[in-house]
Amino acid sequence: MNPKSAARITALGTYVPERLLLNDDLEKLVDTSDAWIVQRTGIQERHIAADDEFTSHLCVRAVENLRGPGGETVGLEDVDLIIASTTTPDYSFPTVSCRIQKHFGIEDAGAVDLNATCAGFTYALHMANGMITSGLHRKILVVAGETMSKITDYTDRSTCILFGDGAGAALVEYAPDQPGFESAIMGTQGSGGIHVYRSGLSAEMDGEPLAGEGRIVQNGREVFKWAVRTVSAGIEKLLDQAQLTVDDIDWFVPHSANLRMIESICEKSGIPLAKTLQSVTEMGNTSSASIPLALQAGVRAGQLNPGDRVLLYGFGSGLTHCGLLIRWGVTPN
Repeated sequence: MNPKSAARITALGTYVPERLLLNDDLEKLVDTSDAWIVQRTGIQERHIAADDEFTSHLCVRAVENLRGPGGETVGLEDVDLIIASTTTPDYSFPTVSCRIQKHFGIEDAGAVDLNATCAGFTYALHMANGMITSGLHRKILVVAGETMSKITDYTDRSTCILFGDGAGAALVEYAPDQPGFESAIMGTQGSGGIHVYRSGLSAEMDGEPLAGEGRIVQNGREVFKWAVRTVSAGIEKLLDQAQLTVDDIDWFVPHSANLRMIESICEKSGIPLAKTLQSVTEMGNTSSASIPLALQAGVRAGQLNPGDRVLLYGFGSGLTHCGLLIRWGVTPN
């Protein structure tokens, strides 16, 4: 779909916990090595939340770090909706979005959590754009936060090397004269849900028993194949509907799941790796927080500039995916 937008991203903020978990630390927990982890994932380190630090705490810090185009702080008093993307909420309820509203005392704002796992940030941006463009809202706070370490099995060498914690926040505002959203694509393959899951109230899925006891379980090979195939095809469709080519893209920002996966997606889609922003090397797979963390890294490095055309692509458990073409207009801290 490619409807006319009336919204744009006006501020960005991120936060990661202070504690680091290095590859050398993981060597003491499971049968692995720094060389093995880097070769297969590209990950060198990840940030891990403290025992008493939860997703809402990370999200609040990310919102506190929100900065506008000139690096200025931004006001939240006129926010009329909070959308929090997370698969690791502090509680089943109240929601993370409600905890954010409580902390900042934002009046007259709705609050809702969504769980599209690693595609959550792009899903939330897409929803915010739609709600503002429709005229229902004018200023939406989008926050993506995850404490993946709290649901990771640190005896499973195939998954414990991957995940880290972090949060990112963005303001999406009514801007009919300078809209920032150009095109979007979404999709789902629910039959692949068994390939990456976290068990809950049900102990089975589609007749198959579930493992993990509330921890992440992943068939990495199947997820890798699905992601490379699906995201590459999605990029092609997204560009076709926008009547653009790879050469028109200034930056590609995929979900930072695995550096080798990103490399394969770039190779298959024709997007140069040099035009790709990622956060996985220094932060691991932070699920829905990985894209805002990568955007922030690009801004701080002086790579991402106002007016750049950016292709964001989230993908993850469900299996679900969402790609967005946006015009960047933020130069935060």
